[in-house]
Amino acid sequence: MDRLTRELIMNQLDNKIYKLKWYAKESIPGRGWINGMRIGLHMTLKQFGNRLGISSQGAKGIERREDEGAITIGKMEEIATALDMKFVYGFVPNSGSLKKQIEKQATELATKIVLQTSNNMSLEDQKISDLRIKKAIKERAEEIMIQMPKHLWD
Repeated sequence: MDRLTRELIMNQLDNKIYKLKWYAKESIPGRGWINGMRIGLHMTLKQFGNRLGISSQGAKGIERREDEGAITIGKMEEIATALDMKFVYGFVPNSGSLKKQIEKQATELATKIVLQTSNNMSLEDQKISDLRIKKAIKERAEEIMIQMPKHLWD
């Protein structure tokens, strides 16, 4: 994939992430989204189960599985449809964007490379100043972000 295509994809995803970021700060309702939506709609377990074509005990089991983190995306989509809702999911990088996450990883890799070179030079009595090391790390990280080598995430 060429650089322009990669950047276009990254920018499009970052735009979507920007919108999701605000939701990522929200916490999941106490017993999960399914239970929260059902209670919010004033729907009994029996009524919820009827919408899914299962017993109230089966409906309770679904709520329990979501609360335990043992429910599939497909099942969540099925439940959303039964509740006349849309199931939404996504990933939000802790750094805030894909670009920042790549920058962080590139800086870590650049630091490793530059410090290794710096250590070798120190052994040969050619120590580099801290300012030069910082500059070299920044330059190398920029290079890595442009090249996006396959080993970036190793």
